[in-house]
Amino acid sequence: MNFDLVRKLKQENGSKIVLCVLDGLGGLPRPQTQRSELEQADTRNIDRLASVSDLGLTIPVGLGITPGSGPGHLALFGYDPYEFDIGRGVLEAVGIDFELGPNDVAARGNLCTLDSSGLISDRRAGRVATEVSTKIVELLRGIQVDGIEVLVEPVRDHRFVLVLRGDGLGAAVSTTDPQRKGAAPLLAAGGDTASAVTAVKVNDFVAQATELLRGEEQANGLTLRGFAKYPHLPQYQDVWGLRAAALAVYPMYRGLAKLVGMTPLPCPDGMEQQIATARENWDEFDYFFIHYKKTDAAGEDGDFDAKVHSLEEFDRYVPALRDLGADVLMMGGDHSTPALMAAHSWHPVPFLLHSRHVRGGGGEFNETDCARGQLGTFPAVEAMALAMANAGRFEKYGA
Repeated sequence: MNFDLVRKLKQENGSKIVLCVLDGLGGLPRPQTQRSELEQADTRNIDRLASVSDLGLTIPVGLGITPGSGPGHLALFGYDPYEFDIGRGVLEAVGIDFELGPNDVAARGNLCTLDSSGLISDRRAGRVATEVSTKIVELLRGIQVDGIEVLVEPVRDHRFVLVLRGDGLGAAVSTTDPQRKGAAPLLAAGGDTASAVTAVKVNDFVAQATELLRGEEQANGLTLRGFAKYPHLPQYQDVWGLRAAALAVYPMYRGLAKLVGMTPLPCPDGMEQQIATARENWDEFDYFFIHYKKTDAAGEDGDFDAKVHSLEEFDRYVPALRDLGADVLMMGGDHSTPALMAAHSWHPVPFLLHSRHVRGGGGEFNETDCARGQLGTFPAVEAMALAMANAGRFEKYGA
């Protein structure tokens, strides 16, 4: 999206926009039934909304490109994910309010389970509980690497943040996560001279950590990815003219929201609390980003039925979302996570936009009906322009 054009066309009018992101929303048909998770789920409330909304499919990054959560969300926020490429480590660090210095290199860490041969048997260590992972992080904090300061912070469940602090470090460091079970963690490598120095430090840290965790039953290994330094992004209110709030439980998504200038509101775990917090702060903001994680977690676990259940759980909150009274209500996903693949995928993602200006008659909210919808298949980065137009927040372009 051309931000100079957005700044030129934006106008204030008091309207409200809500974006609900069902993480990993899109799926694939189960061979036995030929129905995807969305088609299998009883989502009568979303389907009722879909019948009076415009539907389509979004392409998070590009055709055939499997996106991470960062680029997928950035696109829905209106930021070109090719132009603004943010490493996952920064998102996690900012999400837990860790103050990154200008020379710090941050990485997202996953605790994992290694078998007796040193191969990964579970990439997320059974989604080990936060209370357990926090104690493991305390162990990792004892690791020392020559020439730099090593900082390790717990995030949630199996996730943690590693920050390397020192002079001459680069962030072009490759992942140590092979992204599949049955493989050994990879050695980090640097893409330039400074990053090669960082990679040596990373491999030293990992070697010490692996020895330290050898006695752990569940989380006896780790992987690192998303090495990055702190970026500076155009801010939401400057670009879109919106006072924006984020209602996300997981730190990574709160971090991403903070980087683009949204205010992360404190909210306990659960959609009921997130919606209640939005209602309490309704007059203070023009835009609300609400994040729902369970769809992605079930998809990554390869659990088709659990993803169906998560969709049905979300559906129960749709009446309350509608009762907020937004002028524009959007529902979509940052990427597809088909349970049949147990991973993110490149498949276009169902998308719904409701306002008093839509044509409606979109059908049900699933991959098949969205493919036939009014909006067609379009880049996710254009969703914000559609929201602004439907909210009456764009002036006419040209004479």
